Amino acid sequence: MMPTERRESEQAGSDLMLASNAEREMAVQRLQVAFAEHRLDDDEFGQRVRGALSARTTAELAGLTADLPASAPDLAGAATASRRPGRFAIAMKSSISRTGRWSVPRRFFSVVYKGDGLLDLRAAELTSADTTIVAVSYKSRTEIVLPPGVRVELGGTGVSAAGETRAELVSAGAPVMRVKGVAYKGTIEVRTG
Repeated sequence: MMPTERRESEQAGSDLMLASNAEREMAVQRLQVAFAEHRLDDDEFGQRVRGALSARTTAELAGLTADLPASAPDLAGAATASRRPGRFAIAMKSSISRTGRWSVPRRFFSVVYKGDGLLDLRAAELTSADTTIVAVSYKSRTEIVLPPGVRVELGGTGVSAAGETRAELVSAGAPVMRVKGVAYKGTIEVRTG
């Protein structure tokens, strides 16, 4: 066998290597960073994350992130490592919006009184593998957007789920997102991706 044929054979073999759950989750994290940096729009981010979660080979995963820059050192994470993330978001006759890259503590509380609330966790940094969001919505609408690939548990009154969570795409070690809420003359809507 010629050296070039051997390299081509090794290349073809590495393209067929099956992807692990850890490799899929690393690809999703890389896509979340790219989304937070506005390199990907909503539709492209959603398509690529679904592709990463259902990828069978490492070549498929590499194709989803090939046009993205290699991971840079997390300078923002180093600066915020000494600070604890905020645990409360409160709006009275106004609105709250948490979107983009932000740190979500293990327990987060949102209270909206006669207003609107948006908690978008698709590009957020989860500080725990088990996160609880407690939401109160009084004569208000609160929307909570969870990242794909997390296990969702809902509880409380007035909390509804929009869309569907495909359980077969969620790995056994996926982060758990618990949403507990109380809505009085209002709604708390939870959706993924």
